[in-house]
Amino acid sequence: MRLSSVEVIPYALPFKEPYVTARGTLHRREMVLLRVRDEDGVVGLGEAVPLSLRGGVALAEVVRELEGWAEHREVGGLSAPARCAVATAEMDLLARRAADSASAAGSAEAIPCNATLVAGTPDEVATQARSWAKDGFTTFKLKLGAESATESAYRTLSRTREAVGAEARIRVDVNEAWDLEVAKRTLAELEPLGIELAEQPVAGLEAMAELAESTSIPLAADESVASLEEAERAAALGACEFTGIKLSKVGGPEDALRIADVLPAYVTSALDGPVGIAAGAQVALSLAETGHPERLHLAHGLATQRLFAATIASAECELRDGMLHLPLGPGLGVEIDEDALRAHRI
Repeated sequence: MRLSSVEVIPYALPFKEPYVTARGTLHRREMVLLRVRDEDGVVGLGEAVPLSLRGGVALAEVVRELEGWAEHREVGGLSAPARCAVATAEMDLLARRAADSASAAGSAEAIPCNATLVAGTPDEVATQARSWAKDGFTTFKLKLGAESATESAYRTLSRTREAVGAEARIRVDVNEAWDLEVAKRTLAELEPLGIELAEQPVAGLEAMAELAESTSIPLAADESVASLEEAERAAALGACEFTGIKLSKVGGPEDALRIADVLPAYVTSALDGPVGIAAGAQVALSLAETGHPERLHLAHGLATQRLFAATIASAECELRDGMLHLPLGPGLGVEIDEDALRAHRI
């Protein structure tokens, strides 16, 4: 497969409201669109999302890496977000070239998604939950850790549980903000409220393993599992029952599925744009082929396009009744709105 052109396009999408987590606040998400075109004019799309709140590579570095790849076609030494963009673009291009029913994202395919509730006061979080519930969501992910006290976390969970009812699934994401003793104490307080899982309450797999022994709430990794080697180590330590997988964190779709062969997984957004969300949705559909298909009841964290005030796509995944529906068409099915891309380019 020979490429005739490669475009590396940094852009940013604004949030409707500031995105608040224990790691900081974002007002917009900066990303890089990678667009490749082969000698027959077929286009493939990829996307890199620098994980800026996690201390990862900055946007300018990812752009530099992808421009270097465009010149030399070498993936060795690329950061995980850049590798993700390249792998996704190549996957999309190959599927579009095939252009048959097997490679097209079918209209019958849909992914169950969780609501993503940003950190706030207990009343603010409960209000968010009610809004998502009205749109058909039955699993709710709360960002905790921005508050310092166990009591505050309990109030937030309690008000959310009141807002969504006893049957709804609630998971919490702490982004490593608690130390081990705070995590043990807080999860013990939260257990009666019915928690589906707690994502990365503490930093490090050893601390996760010790915490897992003290709570009945299933633990999920995020920051601590960014590679196959880390997934294998987490499984050996008994550090978690699940892991969330962000494509830009692990390096792309193939790397994600290798990790899911080791640990039961659900796919989560790195606050991706439309290309990253579509790629994540296809990985979520492929989890049935991994070593843990029995865990497919978990909702995926791929509904974050709802948080943005704009898009660069004229065709993309759609959210309906708590489900993410893949776009029609070959490959990822995403089509770019050129005027919108120009407006959001940085």
